[in-house]
Amino acid sequence: MFNLSEKESEILKKLNTPKKIQDFLDLIPINFEPQGDTCLSPREVLKQNRAHCIEGALFAALALRIHGCPPLIVDLTSAKGDEDHVIAVFKQHGHWGAISKTNHAVLRYREPIYKTIRELVLSYFHEYFTNHDRKKTLRTYTLPINLKQFDKKAWMTAEQDLWYIVDKIFETKHYPLLNKKQIATLRKADLIEVKSSEILEWQKRLSKNPWKSKV
Repeated sequence: MFNLSEKESEILKKLNTPKKIQDFLDLIPINFEPQGDTCLSPREVLKQNRAHCIEGALFAALALRIHGCPPLIVDLTSAKGDEDHVIAVFKQHGHWGAISKTNHAVLRYREPIYKTIRELVLSYFHEYFTNHDRKKTLRTYTLPINLKQFDKKAWMTAEQDLWYIVDKIFETKHYPLLNKKQIATLRKADLIEVKSSEILEWQKRLSKNPWKSKV
């Protein structure tokens, strides 16, 4: 299926719920990109056993697809000075949830309890801030982007980086979460929130290939 190897299919078939996909993704080391920027395909995530947010989202989208869900991702964008974030989204019991790959204690999995994508995105708002100045920075989001449109480019199994998906994200309409007046009156994150956000799941490793392949 989808030109996956027997071993790849075996792994993905076991990930038959969003919870299992998130648990599996949490066990994959964060991709610190020691050799430069990457946008790994799901095959390469398994092969190299590393992933950052968009790579984790692409992997999760494929795992959801294996079990009958559309492969959907959503982009969250920040104010200048902070980083954007990409999540895989799914619908269960008529409500939206999200699978997220991050190295921090925040911006993680979301239970499928949100009626709309906007509601889901807003659940990330208060934990989305820059540590150095404590400013809340989440600003815009996309509606779900269906990765099926990239099937002809073999996004699921490509050996090359998937920069065309990044390009598509940039080209997609982003919807604002706040107006200027709301932004002007935002309260800064509390110091204890900043402290909690400094917790890292994976410590940076400088070796070029410190990961053990899962396939």
